[in-house]
Amino acid sequence: MYNPSAVGGASNTQYGNRLFIYEVEGLRQNEETDKMDYPIRKSGSVFITVPYSRMNQEMQRITRMGGRIVSIRPVTAEGGVNGKASSEAAKTEPITVQSAEESKPMTQAPSSQPKAQPKERAAKPDVPVNIYRPNNPYIGKCISNEELVGEGGIGTVKHIKFDISGGDLKYIEGQSIGIIPEGTDDRGKPHKLRLYSIASTRHGDDVDDKTVSLCVRQLEYKHPESGETVYGVCSTFLKNLNPGDDVKITGPVGKEMLLPADPEANVIMMATGTGIAPMRAYLWRMFKDNERAVNTDYQFKGFAWLIFGIPTTPNILYKEELDELQAKFPDNFRVTYAISREQKNSEGGRMYIQHRVGEHADELWNLVKQEKTHTYICGLKGMEDGIDAAMAGACAKEGITWKEYQRSIKERWHVETY
Repeated sequence: MYNPSAVGGASNTQYGNRLFIYEVEGLRQNEETDKMDYPIRKSGSVFITVPYSRMNQEMQRITRMGGRIVSIRPVTAEGGVNGKASSEAAKTEPITVQSAEESKPMTQAPSSQPKAQPKERAAKPDVPVNIYRPNNPYIGKCISNEELVGEGGIGTVKHIKFDISGGDLKYIEGQSIGIIPEGTDDRGKPHKLRLYSIASTRHGDDVDDKTVSLCVRQLEYKHPESGETVYGVCSTFLKNLNPGDDVKITGPVGKEMLLPADPEANVIMMATGTGIAPMRAYLWRMFKDNERAVNTDYQFKGFAWLIFGIPTTPNILYKEELDELQAKFPDNFRVTYAISREQKNSEGGRMYIQHRVGEHADELWNLVKQEKTHTYICGLKGMEDGIDAAMAGACAKEGITWKEYQRSIKERWHVETY
C-alpha cells in the first residue's frame, strides 16, 4: 500500500519550501473536481502542484475523490513558456508511488484460466502530454464545422476541424484535448475546460500534420426543477463555431486508450454515440489509403471489430465511411450496429450495445483470450455492466471468472466512459 509517511518523513532541511508535482489519474467528476483546472475523465491525467507542507493533506484529498497518484516529482526548475513545459522543467526527480489497488494480492484464477505468459514489456513510444496548459492555451482556428446526424436523427453532433499549424501541439490516436469556451460562468469566472476525445489521426484529417478534429454532441437536458431545456456550455460553444473563429486548446492528455504498435493485433472497439471519436482515429490510421502511405512503419494486417450503439440509423456517425471500409477490407474490418430505437433484443426490448455483445460473446471471448487482442470501450458508463455480464457468461463456460481474468488483462482492456 502507498505510504504517505514515506514522502512526509523527508527532512525539512532537504525539502524546505519546495514544490512537488503530483500526476493523478482516475478522479471522479464531482463538485470538488469541478473546482480544479482539469475536469477529467477516467483515463486522463491531472498534474497538481503541491507545497511540501501540504503533501499528506493533498494525498488524502485525492484519495477521497477516487484518484490514484501515478508519480510525485519535485520541481527543480521554472517551467512553462507560451503554455508549454520547458525542457528544464521536465528535469524532475521521480518518486515511485504504488497505489493501494496495485499492492493487493490478485486472487488466483482457476487452473483453466488462459493466463498471459510473463514477458518483457515493450517500450512505449514517447507520448506527448500537456504541451499546452489552461493558463496559457494554444489558440487554434476553426476550419470547418459539419453536422453528422442525418435527417430524422436525434440531437446534433458536429465534426469540427481546427488549424493547429501555428504551434507545437502534437498528439496521437486515443488522446484527448481540452477546450476552454469563451465567456464567464455565473460567478464571473472564466469557464472551466472540458475534455474531448480526438477523432483524427496524429496526421490530421488532411494528413498534413496541421489539424486536429473533434466529434462533439451538443449536451441538452431538462432542468429537474424548472423543466427548462438546458444546453451544455462548452458543447454549445463548439456547435456554434464558424470557420475562422479562435478556440483555446489545451493538452493533449491521456495514455489509457493508445493503440498497440503491433500491426497484426486484434482491436475490438465498443462505442456509444460520440464515443466513436477515438475509434474513428484508430480506423483511419489502420485503413485509410493516405494514412497508410505516410505510416510506413505501421501497416495494419490484423482484425478490427467495431460494435457501435446509437438510437437511430441517422445517428450512425461516419456511416458512409465505416461501410466503405467494411466493404474494402472484409477480412480485416467488421462493424456491428446496435440501433436502440429501431432494433429489438432477444427479449423484445430495445437493442443496446450490451445486447450485441451478448449475442457475440463467445466469439468475442475467443478473441479476448488471444495475447494480441486489445479491447477499447468509449461512451456512456452505463454500458459497462452489461458488457461485463455478457463476457462473464461466455468465459464461465470454461470455468473462468470474468472479473479475475479481466484484472489479468488490464493492459489490454481499455476503458474511457463518462
